[in-house]
This record gives sequence, C-alpha cells and structure tokens, in this order.
Amino acid sequence: MHSITVESVYKDFRIYARPQDRLLELLTRKPRHNVFHVLQDISFSVLEGRSLGIIGNNGAGKSTLMKLLVGTLQPSSGSISIKGQVAALLELGAGFHPEFSGRRNIHLNAALLGVPDDDIRALEQQIIEFSELADFIDRPVKTYSSGMYVRLAFSIATMVRPDVLVIDEALSVGDIAFQKKCVERMNEFRQQNKTMIFCSHSMYHVQELCDTAIWLEKGRIREIGDSHSVVANYENYSNGTPSAHHEPLDINAVDERHLKDSRVISTVVRNADGEEVDSVEPLSDIVLETRIEILADNVMCNFGFALMRTVDEMMSVYLTTDKEHVSRGPYQKGEVLTVRVTIHALPMRVGEFYVLGGVADESGLLWYELKLSKAIKVKPSKGLGTLIMNASWEIQRG
Repeated sequence: MHSITVESVYKDFRIYARPQDRLLELLTRKPRHNVFHVLQDISFSVLEGRSLGIIGNNGAGKSTLMKLLVGTLQPSSGSISIKGQVAALLELGAGFHPEFSGRRNIHLNAALLGVPDDDIRALEQQIIEFSELADFIDRPVKTYSSGMYVRLAFSIATMVRPDVLVIDEALSVGDIAFQKKCVERMNEFRQQNKTMIFCSHSMYHVQELCDTAIWLEKGRIREIGDSHSVVANYENYSNGTPSAHHEPLDINAVDERHLKDSRVISTVVRNADGEEVDSVEPLSDIVLETRIEILADNVMCNFGFALMRTVDEMMSVYLTTDKEHVSRGPYQKGEVLTVRVTIHALPMRVGEFYVLGGVADESGLLWYELKLSKAIKVKPSKGLGTLIMNASWEIQRG
C-alpha cells in the first residue's frame, strides 16, 4: 500500500515588482505580477516502509516540494495524499516559538503533531536526553544556536514516532557527532517499517538511507528510480558542469573564464590495463587521469590529484607536481594535456572515494579548476581496519 501519492502537482508563485502592486491588482483586476513556475507535473508514490531521497541543484524546487508534502504550502494544481501522522524537520526554527523555552516548545510541537498530553510528559525526558540540551532546555529558543535548533527539532520529530518523517537539509548544520546520532535514529526509523522523505546534498547519505530517489531539475522530475543509480547519474551530470568542484580545495580558485590559463575537462580512474573503472581491488595499481585544456599561450602549470572519502569528504591522499621533477610547460593555447599518475598497490581494504583532478598556476598556490571523478568503490577483502599493506613476514627462531 502506498503511504504517499503525488499526482500531477504544479506550484506557481506570483512575483510582484513592488509591494503596492498587490493592492493595485486587487483594485483594478489587471495582472501586475509575473508567474514563476517552481514545480511542474510532479507525480510519484512511496510505498509504506520505504524511504525516498530528493536531490538536485539549488533552486530545483526541493524545499518547495517538501513543504507541499507536509502541508505548509498548497499546490496550485494536482493532489497530494499522505496516510498516517507526519512529522517534519524543515528550515531552522520552523514550528518553534522564539520566546518559549525549549521545554515549552517540546509540548507545543508535540501537541501540534497530535500527541496526547500524558504521552508528551512521558517523552519529554527522552527528547531532552537525545538532544543533549539539558543545560539549556529552560531558556528561550531565540538564544539557541542553529545547531541547538536542529538538535531539539530532530529529537521532537523522531521521538513522537510518526508514520511519515520528512527531513530537509537542516541536518547539515549539526556537528558530526550529532549527525551520526541522527543517521542511527533514521536507520531505526526505517527498521520500524516507517516511511521517510529525505532531502540532502550529501549523496552518500541519500544512497545509504533511501531506497529510491528523485532528481529534480528546474522544477521537473528528471529521473526517478533506485537511489544508487539516480545518485550516480546526478553526480556524473554535476561533475560535467563548469561549477563542479570541491570547495575546501578551491579556496583560491579563479572563477572568471577569461582569467584562467587552463581548465579541467574530465577526471577518471583506470586500472593497470588502461580501462576506466568504478571499482578496484585492494593492493591493485590504479591510474588517476585528468584531461586539461590550455587557454592561453606560454602557460606553466602544476597538476594535482586528491582522494576524498565519500563517507565524510575527508582527503586521504593529496598528490601535486609542484615538488616533483615533471614537465610543467610552457604550453600553448589550444593544447589538450592528459595527466596521469599511478598509485601502486592501493592500500585501502574497504571503502569508497572520489578522485579530484586539478590544474594550478606555476606556483601551485592558485588552483584554476578542480573536477571530481565518479565514486570509486574498493572491493572489500578479508581482514580488519580500513587500510591494507603490501607487507612481507619473517620469523626467526633463537
């Protein structure tokens, strides 16, 4: 049986140039607005006990769709049907009274979710303990940080045990330790055969927490299906756009095309036979490859690669040519370079990583552009720990 059914939903917003145009439109009966189509022809359904991920670029309509699902917005046309009690964690502060204490907001939110008073009192201490806000629970929530808001809101939404849980990107402001607790709670929620809608820019979490996924693009569904497949296609698409780069490594990047001396066309991983791969064996040789286009004459370049774990986006390997004896030019406008580096006996026993390929100026400090490969999975091998070493043993008696 379907827990959520969305049929041919459209959502439009009226955009007025000036506030007074609303009144003039009402008096004159003449349109003084532009119509912005946020969502167009959205249709999907979610079975009971299943999880749906919603992904897409900023401005694709994800948050609007989430608000339609929980009823804070109404569709311009179409229908939405949800069975059972719904709890939502949307933008920060939604549903909280800023002058009330955290404790009073627990009772307010739980009451809005239809929880009886006796049950609220029984759940109150559990909510406080999970949120880890015992020292602040009797202070006004207007004094809370964004992370404290999220702790309290998530604790309330999940502790009341709704039939449908809707979570927007709000978890991204929480600290790592609390994010881990939230993911564990969401896994418990799934094991209880409840329905979950999860919107996030963390592709790893979408794959791990969701059975299916919807990729929204400019207010329309571009793809819907198995979360692993949809996420892979979305990442490949995103990696092909000029803005696709990893921000922590791109602090000094030059965004203006006319200032760039070179750009990254693509980044891939190959095996020792030169075949492009998306999975590798531990202790195998892999080749990191990036293609670079030169945009000016007499350019001196540095090149670099980084291995970034998908689970937490931490850099585990960082290789650059600024201290290596390799050719760095000069190169001429129009040249296309293929840069490769071979990693011998990859020492990863299990896990998944991206490869970032980048090009920098002669100093190696100004990175013009970085581009991600698709996710590369390390095939699990027998043993413990995340690393595996190409080692030899010797035992001597006496």
